[in-house]
Amino acid sequence: MLTTASSASTRRNIGSSSSGVLTTRTWITRPLWPDVAGANGTASATLVAMTRLVLIRHGESNSTVARVIGGHRTCSGLSPLGRKQAEALAERLASTGEIVADVLIASSFARAIETAELIAPALGELAVTIDPEVGEHDPGPEYDGISFETYLDRHGMPDWEGDPHGIRFPGGESLAEFHHRVGQALHRITSAHDGETIVIVCHGGVVDTAFRTLLRLPGSGLFELRTLNTAITELFRLRPGRWQLVRYNDAAHLRGMPFETAR
Repeated sequence: MLTTASSASTRRNIGSSSSGVLTTRTWITRPLWPDVAGANGTASATLVAMTRLVLIRHGESNSTVARVIGGHRTCSGLSPLGRKQAEALAERLASTGEIVADVLIASSFARAIETAELIAPALGELAVTIDPEVGEHDPGPEYDGISFETYLDRHGMPDWEGDPHGIRFPGGESLAEFHHRVGQALHRITSAHDGETIVIVCHGGVVDTAFRTLLRLPGSGLFELRTLNTAITELFRLRPGRWQLVRYNDAAHLRGMPFETAR
């Protein structure tokens, strides 16, 4: 595989080697890919910019701490720990320069918007574009804001590995509808920003859906992801329909922090 960068630079990596010694790494801030097909079918040496998709899960939310289903209607933003997580990510991004973004998008959930606003200064003060279509699985108006305990008492644990068309919150989205919505949004966004670096502050379910749609994995079951708050997941689009996973769950900036707010 040939990759290069028009503006790559060697900066301090927050991570460490297996010996615990800090290492340096060349961040590919503007990935390029050879365009092997010329206009008349002949080989071409032209390098074209790859689309770089960076998915960042929001910081810990008040909904998580309160153990309630926090849909877009009732989400009240980040917990104090969630703000610290987002601030740590912002400090990391400002220090490493590892993401040179062209656009910064957040879902319409308060926790995603707040996270995006906290990291925006580290991305060149980009304006935050709100896109509701990259929001988390919608529980519907009846169950948005109720406690997990109440939901489990009424319905039990959903079978997330079952038929994606049958798994749904009463009055909310089925799993298949959620995947379709997010998949369409990712297609629309990456098509509109072809060759650019796109940062989307979103949700664990959206990261899972990106794996299933962009990497063409099964719609349900087979694997589970546990995406950490403010973790970075990154994919390159090598050519139409072909995505490469570059990193998943990169949360080195959370070192030394508690895993979650004590409850």
